[in-house]
Amino acid sequence: MYNSMFDVSDKTVVITGSSRGLGLAYAKGYLEAGATVVMNASGKETLTKVTAELKSRGYKAYAYAFDVSDKEQVKKAVDSIEEKVGPIDILINNAGIHRRNMLIDMTSEEWRKVIDVNLTSAFLVGQAVARKMIPRGKGKIINITSLNAELARQNIANYSSAKGGLKMLTKSMATEWGRYGITCNAIGPGYIETDLTKPLTEDPEFDSWVKKEVPLGRWGKPEDIIGTAIFLGSSASDYINGYTIYVDGGWQACL
Repeated sequence: MYNSMFDVSDKTVVITGSSRGLGLAYAKGYLEAGATVVMNASGKETLTKVTAELKSRGYKAYAYAFDVSDKEQVKKAVDSIEEKVGPIDILINNAGIHRRNMLIDMTSEEWRKVIDVNLTSAFLVGQAVARKMIPRGKGKIINITSLNAELARQNIANYSSAKGGLKMLTKSMATEWGRYGITCNAIGPGYIETDLTKPLTEDPEFDSWVKKEVPLGRWGKPEDIIGTAIFLGSSASDYINGYTIYVDGGWQACL
């Protein structure tokens, strides 16, 4: 019984921003667990290449390139996925970008772009998918926030604001859509080793700072976070709704 609670092999999962980084890690984790995964990115070339490689290994992976911050593109893509791939059981809103700058020098474009991709996209994609889930009376939405939703750091005010907003959007989704059998929770990764964070891991000063602040004394690895994503998409989490689980090595547990 307990093993079946974590079974996602019959699920169709949509993961935004999944051609690289943690999004790709979530996709691989779900594919290895037997799920059907719809992968997304704004850039078609890389997405197509990554998805083709996964399909060649026998995984049920599909590529859908669309701009998650464009309402019309989102609606068209969700409609197509539901028609051609199948009903969406799980949505992981993972798409995100950085535009680093000190707050005093940050341009309105740098502010808006990060808010649009990191926060507004979760609203747009979440809304479009929820409209499909509500008539079915079930569904799982997982938003990917960040340690920076709780703790600020210099030169990422736009990112921290977006991720903090996403934490509250998660609560709002849970509050409004729970009555329809939809659960919405979030994952807040700490500092995880990926190709996107490689410049930071290779910066001796930053690397030392992370290892000093994390009680476990190391960066996280993608496999450290996959289990949480599968748990929140499985029936094992059916009565968890509106929460953010931080996978940060204990960063927030200490001063």
